Amino acid sequence: MPRRASTLADIGEKALIEHIAHLAGRSVGSGWALSIGDDAAILRPRSGEELVISTDAQVESVHFRFGRESLRSVGRRALIVNLSDLAAMGARPVGVFLSLAAPRAATFTRFDGIVRGFVEEAERHRCPLVGGNLSRAPQWSLHVTVVGACRRGRALRRRGVRPGDLLYVTGSLGRGALARLRADALGRPLTFLPTPRLQAGRALARLPGTRSCIDISDGLAMDLENLLAQDGLGAEIDANRLPRPRGFARACGAIGVDPLSVIAAGGEDYELLFAFRAAGASSPDPMLEAKLGLPVTRIGRVVREVGIRGLPVEGSPHHF
Repeated sequence: MPRRASTLADIGEKALIEHIAHLAGRSVGSGWALSIGDDAAILRPRSGEELVISTDAQVESVHFRFGRESLRSVGRRALIVNLSDLAAMGARPVGVFLSLAAPRAATFTRFDGIVRGFVEEAERHRCPLVGGNLSRAPQWSLHVTVVGACRRGRALRRRGVRPGDLLYVTGSLGRGALARLRADALGRPLTFLPTPRLQAGRALARLPGTRSCIDISDGLAMDLENLLAQDGLGAEIDANRLPRPRGFARACGAIGVDPLSVIAAGGEDYELLFAFRAAGASSPDPMLEAKLGLPVTRIGRVVREVGIRGLPVEGSPHHF
């Protein structure tokens, strides 16, 4: 291992790549005929499956700040937000590519902590790191591309909602945004990390009543708009039913923010928001919780009239 106090420029690209390959090599499965070490990776997909690919970036001072969270958390979060996209499509993770840019004077300690966090999260979800790139840049950034797979023709989509469909969310809302706001307001470390709902997404893809799905990254209001936009529909939301963490209202009050606004526009929940076919007089709620293996809450209904009633519709501060 290179000396931890050394700079990346001192160590050199070749040694850094070898270090990444050493950390990542234990988790590469048999589906990959070729991974780190060549110009490109080679994947042999399973028969009857199609690939699902998503990419995102985590940029220093935009998505993370050193000193506010641990180095491992920076790496872990970079993968989690991408795995959440696979969850929203009902796909299982297959592999991931990481293109990491950093200043020449950055220390190996910082590099190693971020990469170790990334690889640990990859191993946790059986999503091996199989390639990527290293580059020099004025600030840190992690550009991540995840590869998933699902049964041919069974990927979940944003399109497909119909009037009368019931709207659900997994887990609870507002925890991620509140954690970030409290860390900034109180000068505390940011320790919360979301969980990509991969198992729940794959379960939804198997249920014939699932109409469409999206992960909540930009806030409930914006992501609900995105879910409805392609079909030109609206929604009625019962704000009293929105699932909140225990003590949420009190914690919001302590830093002077409105709980409903945090849920609507705060983002970073990475829960699943999905539309499910109404089943007449019978409620699918108990069945959904059993199939998805986690709490599920019905928050409203799809309607013909465009617009969202029951939520403050505000833009997310984290995107252009």
